[in-house]
Amino acid sequence: MKINSFTQKVREQLKYYVYLYTDPRTDRPFYIGQGQGNRIFSHLKDISDTEKVKVLKELKRLGISPTLEVLKYGLTKEQALLVESTAIDLLKLDNLTNRQLGHYANFNGRTEVEDLVPILDCVEARIKEPSILITINRAYRFGMSAQELYDVTRSAWVVNPRAWKVKPDYAMAVFRGIIREVYLISEWVRGGSTMRFSDKDGLHEDIPKRWEFVGKVAELSFRKKYVGKSVSHNKGAQNPIKFLNCS
Repeated sequence: MKINSFTQKVREQLKYYVYLYTDPRTDRPFYIGQGQGNRIFSHLKDISDTEKVKVLKELKRLGISPTLEVLKYGLTKEQALLVESTAIDLLKLDNLTNRQLGHYANFNGRTEVEDLVPILDCVEARIKEPSILITINRAYRFGMSAQELYDVTRSAWVVNPRAWKVKPDYAMAVFRGIIREVYLISEWVRGGSTMRFSDKDGLHEDIPKRWEFVGKVAELSFRKKYVGKSVSHNKGAQNPIKFLNCS
C-alpha cells in the first residue's frame, strides 16, 4: 500500500529528517530535501514551474511513482540542514533538480584540493576596469570544460544593457568568491538568441526579459591579474550580478 502521510507516532520519532526523491527508472536521486512531519510528501502536490515538477509529471504520465526515501532521521533542524547540504555535495549530479542547493551547500562544501587552496589562501582582486562579476555557484562544477564555463557565465541574466551609462568591458566568472575566468565582452544580446555548446541540433528557446553576452577569453596577461583571486571583499559580491567601475 502506498503511503502518503505519516502517523503522529512516526512523526514524533522522525523529528527532522533528510529525504530523497529517486527516479525508479534509473535509481538515481533527482531531488534532496529536509524537513519534519509530512514534508516529504508535499512535493507530490507541487504545481510550480520547476525541474523537479517536470520530472514528477513525466513519471506520472508514464504511470510511475517516484521512490521516496528517508536518508537520515531523528535530527535537529541544524543537523538536518547540514546532512542535506552534505548529501547534495556528495550527489551533485546533473539530474538533481534542486533549485537551492541547501543552506550549507556553498559553505565549506565539497571541493577539489586544487580549488580549495585558492579559496583558503587567496589574494584580493583589485579590479580597476569596468567589469561585471557573475556568480555561478549554482551552475559551476569541477572539471567543466572551457566552453561549458563560458556558456554558464554568459547566459542568461536579468540585466538591461540599454540602460547602462558605462558598459562593462569584462565579465568575470565567480565561484565561491573566487574569479574562475575572465571574458572580454563583445556584445550583449537577447537571452537565448545565440547558440550554446549544450544545445541539441543548434536549437535553443528564447529566454524572455534576460540578456547574455558574446565574447572571448581575455588575453593571458589580463587573466593572470585576476583569475584565482578573491572578490568576497566587494560589498554585494554574493549577488549573482555585481557591477564594478560602471557608474
